Amino acid sequence: MNIMDFNVKKFAADAGTFLSRAVQFTEEKLGQAEKTELDAHLENLLSKAECTKLWTEKIMKQTEVLLQPNPNARIEEFVYEKLDRKAPSRMNNPELLGQYMIDAGNEFGPGTAYGNALIKCGETQKRIGTADRELIQTSAINFLTPLRNFIEGDYKTITKERKLLQNKRLDLDAAKTRLKKAKVAEARAASEQEVRITQSEFDRQAEITRLLLEGISSTHAHHLRCLTDFVEAQMTYYAQCYQYMLDLQKQLGSFPSTFRSNNNQSSSTPVPSVSASSVLASASASLPSVSNSVVTSGFSELKASSGSRKARVLYDYDAANSSELSLLADEVITVYSVPGMDSDWLMGERGNQKGKVPITYLELLN
Repeated sequence: MNIMDFNVKKFAADAGTFLSRAVQFTEEKLGQAEKTELDAHLENLLSKAECTKLWTEKIMKQTEVLLQPNPNARIEEFVYEKLDRKAPSRMNNPELLGQYMIDAGNEFGPGTAYGNALIKCGETQKRIGTADRELIQTSAINFLTPLRNFIEGDYKTITKERKLLQNKRLDLDAAKTRLKKAKVAEARAASEQEVRITQSEFDRQAEITRLLLEGISSTHAHHLRCLTDFVEAQMTYYAQCYQYMLDLQKQLGSFPSTFRSNNNQSSSTPVPSVSASSVLASASASLPSVSNSVVTSGFSELKASSGSRKARVLYDYDAANSSELSLLADEVITVYSVPGMDSDWLMGERGNQKGKVPITYLELLN
């Protein structure tokens, strides 16, 4: 027998098997043929596997959305992953916001209260962005990858063996149908032999499928450990963000709630204080809200005289240029007025250091 004859006979046998299964499947759907039912334990295992696959896919996809809300970025990462290439590095949203804040703060002037605050906020946003990257990387390795390995590995194997079990079951029931229809003794003997063979193959495949399905319990235990790792990664991330914001809130606490304008012009309209988020509300409530008119009223006598007074510094201040004097909160300096000086400023002296200081950062002492 040459190779071509062998291939033709194999094709004919496969076609006959396929036709037999198709006929059996159709007759079962029409209620014209009996169907061998799987035992209850195996059915429960199959149902558990289906349920595990369904919810694993949903959890995995929604976790990806949580970690990367941008659908275009997710598609890009998926394409690069399939091409086995590294996706180009880009700033995430907190990092981009932080960079804008830093650039704006430098543009407005690091020596101004608003500019300095923007820079500090921008640096904190960039640290949050770095923490965000670490969360995504840790979660992908410890949580998403095991879930994906189950869907693309273990469950595909289960699906393959389950399909093979279905075929073996159709072969068995088709053989039973032929045995019922056999009239001649010789045909019945051949059909009985076929039933014994197909029954043995079905039982063997059922056992293989059962062993695979019983591994779902181990999968659940493994996914539980992965879930714990994911929770710990989130806990670390949120703890870092909380600490960053606490540190930032303390830094912003050294700024007055009313800022001088960037061109050093006095404003007749009081600037309202802005409340922080609910997390920082209690801390922010302790910050004073002072209007320009209230601040300047305490200095009117000093400006009208040629004398000097002691003043306590309320907030840190970084000098914008060499004509100004940097200040530290709670220190005491000497202040006095100079003819022609802007109404929002006084001259300040600390030892042999001297320079302009904003009156909104000062409290005159008796």
